[in-house]
Amino acid sequence: MNYRHGFHAGNFAEVVKHAVLARVVAHLRTKPGAFRVIDTHAGPGMTRLTGPEASRTGEWHRGIERLLAAAPAGEMSDLLAPYMSAVADANPDGRLTLYPGSPALVRAWLRPQDRLVACELEPDTVAELARHMRGDRRVKVVTIDGWTALGAYVPPKERRGAALIDPPFEVPGEFGRLADGLQRAHRKWPTGIYLMWYPIKNVVETDAFARRIASLGIARILRAEISVAPAAADRLSGTGLIIVNPPWALEGELAILLPGLAAALADDLRGAFRLDWLCSEK
Repeated sequence: MNYRHGFHAGNFAEVVKHAVLARVVAHLRTKPGAFRVIDTHAGPGMTRLTGPEASRTGEWHRGIERLLAAAPAGEMSDLLAPYMSAVADANPDGRLTLYPGSPALVRAWLRPQDRLVACELEPDTVAELARHMRGDRRVKVVTIDGWTALGAYVPPKERRGAALIDPPFEVPGEFGRLADGLQRAHRKWPTGIYLMWYPIKNVVETDAFARRIASLGIARILRAEISVAPAAADRLSGTGLIIVNPPWALEGELAILLPGLAAALADDLRGAFRLDWLCSEK
């Protein structure tokens, strides 16, 4: 799977990931104490949807554009508000031409006392990310492998915060690295929130990954998945998130968000979702 950010910016998987990330940060903001977000595979920060990569795939038409067209209302609209506002702020003329990636979104939600560590390894992407983040003292852009960063930057000095871990899944073994990385990081920072993204192409593979995560002995692990098309080995049919130490209200919010997002983003308007506890000790 080639997960270059430009090709996939604003697709359905990014919409789901970023909508949930927005809720996690919203809960962190409810307390006055500072928090830190560690983005292990940050990407460029902002992608032009009319650029060559995004135009080539057009995946954003079936992601963020489809969600905007659905015009969610009621509780769904309220829960999506921080995310949708950040996307709108990136497009002040009202035309959807730019999509903010996770570091740009998190920066939009930081308060003066909060911090973001945005980690990226690819040189051109690092340079682009640094340009977008220039002048913001709350943000530190680091040229580092995401797996190394996960061990190096936890626990943060604030002791509150979240780690977003969304590797590109370009090479075999990423599911194993994700489980191993979580286990090592959790030993160092057991109270942190971990938000881990994974693609769904092979349900047998992703279910085996979930069982491995559940076997790590970590107390509170929530799984959230959305499918937008029938499973197929040659394309992305769904997206999943493992959330360790989710904020207490997040399960109820996802019970509203996931079916709404599945309906809005699915090819046949009948998308499926799954929300369950892999480990539910509370």
